Amino acid sequence: MDNLFTDSVDRLFAQAVTPQVIRAIEAGGSRDALWQELEESGFLDALLPEASDGAGLSLTDAFPLFLLAGQYAVPVPFVQTMLARAWLNAAGVKAPAGAITIAAFGVRKDAQSLNADAVPFGRVADWVLTHNQDGCVLLPVAAAQSVSVASHGSLNANLRWNQLPADAVTIAPAALPDIDLAGLAAASYAPLLAGAANRVLELTLDYANQRVQFGKNIGRFQAVQSQISVMAERTWAARMAAALACQGNGWAPGHLGAAVGKCRCSEAAVHVADIGHAVHGAIGITEEYDLQLYTRRLREWRMAAGTETYWAGQIGARLLQQSGHTALSFICAELSAVQA
Repeated sequence: MDNLFTDSVDRLFAQAVTPQVIRAIEAGGSRDALWQELEESGFLDALLPEASDGAGLSLTDAFPLFLLAGQYAVPVPFVQTMLARAWLNAAGVKAPAGAITIAAFGVRKDAQSLNADAVPFGRVADWVLTHNQDGCVLLPVAAAQSVSVASHGSLNANLRWNQLPADAVTIAPAALPDIDLAGLAAASYAPLLAGAANRVLELTLDYANQRVQFGKNIGRFQAVQSQISVMAERTWAARMAAALACQGNGWAPGHLGAAVGKCRCSEAAVHVADIGHAVHGAIGITEEYDLQLYTRRLREWRMAAGTETYWAGQIGARLLQQSGHTALSFICAELSAVQA
């Protein structure tokens, strides 16, 4: 079953999410054709129970699909929509059609308006799931004033709602699932980061084995081999951490697992991107070469839903609350519980 779903999504992304499609959407082109293909595939509802017309996949089952979304740098909130639909279903709310992004940070409300800064996928989402003083709210992007973030190819946007739209969906505190939006968002970006890191590693290995300098492939030079070995170590550590963030028999990630996963993957993102560009040299930063499509995502997704510094602080605070634990016993007891 795992291979069936994974192979199907891999084929879908290979055909629909080409570098040309990514560049076109980043440049302001329509994402409608891509989103329609994703909707029609049925995978967006895969985490919903069968009684809600879903596939009943667990988060662990869906993890390979999330990795692929990162490896292909899917320029729409595929993972976030899957998790948001499952979260809303658990809250007793039927998710509306369209792409849903999660804004767990950078949201502030004044007397008249609600502002969300640098919303990930804000340029290409239809809805934003965020929190307010009454619990959580699902807001239509069409009703917001939108300003794209001034960064090349960024899909983030600053959004402002001058009033609560009529079609906004409010979720009362009593109905909220156990996992909060910060943890939900962290769990969505950990596998995206791990997948993108793996793609950067693949591109770097291919380049090192093809580029000839002083009569031999640069991948045979010890200095380059040393850099690539560090890159591979970081990439696989990120994958393991992302798997921890997506542990569970049900659809919902655990808060501690999400914190550890996002922390470790965000930390790895900088090293993987830097080494990828170091090995590639000048060609790696050119618009025509695909490497920058993935390294830019690594840096953007590292910042989304809290950096490694934020989540390390959350993990440390959790440890300090456990007076009977040493750091080692905390890891063994708490993370073993997450895996169970």
